[in-house]
Amino acid sequence: MEFLDPPFMQRALLAAVLVGVIAPAVGIYLVQRRQALMGDGIGHIAMTGVGLGFLLSTSPVWMATAVAVAGAVVMELIRWYGRTRGDIALAMLFYGGMAGGVLLINLSDTGSNANLTSYLFGSLATVSSEDVTAISLLAAFVLLVTVGLRRQLFAVSQDEEFARVTGLPVRMLNLLVAVTAAVTVTVAMRVVGLLLVSALMVVPVAAAQQITRSFKVTFVLSVLIGVGVTLSGTITSYYQDVPPGATIVLLAIGVFVALTLLAAPLARRRARRGATEAQGCTLEVPGARPAPDDVRV
Repeated sequence: MEFLDPPFMQRALLAAVLVGVIAPAVGIYLVQRRQALMGDGIGHIAMTGVGLGFLLSTSPVWMATAVAVAGAVVMELIRWYGRTRGDIALAMLFYGGMAGGVLLINLSDTGSNANLTSYLFGSLATVSSEDVTAISLLAAFVLLVTVGLRRQLFAVSQDEEFARVTGLPVRMLNLLVAVTAAVTVTVAMRVVGLLLVSALMVVPVAAAQQITRSFKVTFVLSVLIGVGVTLSGTITSYYQDVPPGATIVLLAIGVFVALTLLAAPLARRRARRGATEAQGCTLEVPGARPAPDDVRV
C-alpha cells in the first residue's frame, strides 16, 4: 500500500473515485439520448477555459467549467434550432474551442506545452488541493442532478415527445443534462484528460448494458465499473509510469470486451430458463376435455 504514502497520490485517488462515480452517472443519459460523443465536443470547448485560466492567472478548473457550461448550452441550442446546418456549427465550435485553448495557453506567462499535455491526457502529479476541492464541489452537484432527478431525466432521454405530453419541462431538463455533462468533463480532465473523458462517460455504461436489462442495475453497475477502472488505472500509472488517462480508458475497454464475451452464454442460459418455464406452464380452459396422450404436447 505504499502508493498511499505520497500526498499527490492521495489527492489523485480521491479525484479518481469521484470521476469514476460521476462520469458513468452522466454518461448513461447521454447513451440513452444517442449523444455518446457529446463529452468529446465539450472537452474541446473546455480547452479555451483552461487557456483563459492560465492567461488570467485564475483557476483553470473553474474557468474551464464556466466556458464548458456556456458551450454546452450553445450546443443544446444548436440542436434545437440548427436543423440541417447544425453539424457545421458544432464542428466550428469544437475546433475553435481547441484552437483557442492552445493559443491562449501559449500566450500566457505561466502556461506551457507541458501544462497543455496534462490537461489533454491527465496527470497524477498535477492534481492540487485546490483541484480536489473544486472537483468535490462539482461532483456533488453532478450527483445531486443525476440521482435526484433520475426519473425525469430517464423519461426525457427515452422519449422527449411522451415526456412533453406528461408535463415535464423537456427543454429545461435537456439543458440540465448538457450542463451536467459539461461539469463532468471539467471534473474528469485532471485525471483522464479532456481528449479521453468522453470514453469514461460512455464505455462503462456500454459495458454494463451487455449483461443488464434494467436502467437501475445498469446505472449501479456502470458506476462500479467506473470506480474500478479509475482506481486501477491510477494505481497502475503510479507503478508503471504511464499516462493515467490512457490506462483508465484501456482498462474500461477491456471490461467491455470481457462482459461482451460473457453476455452470450448468459443470454443462452436465460433463453433455456425461459423455455423450461414455458414448458412447465399449461393452459387450462374451463369445460375443455384433456387431449389424448398420443397428441398432447
